[in-house]
Amino acid sequence: MGLHGVKAVFFDLDNTLIDTAAAGRRAIEEVISALQSKHHYGEGEARAVCDKVQAKLLKECHDPAKMCITDLRISHWEEAIQETIGGEANRDLAAECYYLWKTTRLQHLTLAEDTRAMLTELRKGLRLLLLTNGERQTQREKIEACACQPYFDAIVVGGEQKEEKPAASIFHYCCDLLGVQPAECVMVGDSLDTDIQGGLNAGLKATVWLNKAMTAPVDTSPVPHYIISSVLDLPAVLQKMEHNANAKLETDHMAGSNEAH
Repeated sequence: MGLHGVKAVFFDLDNTLIDTAAAGRRAIEEVISALQSKHHYGEGEARAVCDKVQAKLLKECHDPAKMCITDLRISHWEEAIQETIGGEANRDLAAECYYLWKTTRLQHLTLAEDTRAMLTELRKGLRLLLLTNGERQTQREKIEACACQPYFDAIVVGGEQKEEKPAASIFHYCCDLLGVQPAECVMVGDSLDTDIQGGLNAGLKATVWLNKAMTAPVDTSPVPHYIISSVLDLPAVLQKMEHNANAKLETDHMAGSNEAH
């Protein structure tokens, strides 16, 4: 591609390259079905348990020094079951629900064929890096499940670093890994707060916000350089950046020529 000034693209993983939200919904439906058919829960009770678990996942604070992620997440299910049904804690049922949720979610995390083709094409002229926030084991399992490793020059998991996105330090670490400068990199992701803010914090050349629903951001949100509704629109954005760079070079050259007269 030989883009002027762009040498690398950093991609977010969840809900950018893979549809984690949809896989999570499939997993929840699977657990609801099992609670009803195997454990004779009413549908309302089963959904209440799952809603509580999802709320706990959103608020999750994990300290790997104190507890492994598996134990923590089984505890989410255990608490949710007890809060909904009452009675004694049921660790065995909680573990069964957790493993069913986890395996179903991983099964549905796939890197779409057209996304693979785009990454393969981009990598002919650019270095590609996967930059994902999250707990080490959880994110590595997702990476393994969607088999995305061959498409990237490097993979960086926030949970393995001192700081996660949007800290500038993790972006600068990524630049060092690839041997590039921040001003030669583009960040692509679905989160304004982590991907876009982080790219801006680190002084990257450009940030590209994936806004599938094309929702209007709140006024206080960081402002991305570009907005796309599908990750497959990225090559067109990179071409636009190249065109703009060429046009600027031409303008600068003409200005220099005029000054010479």
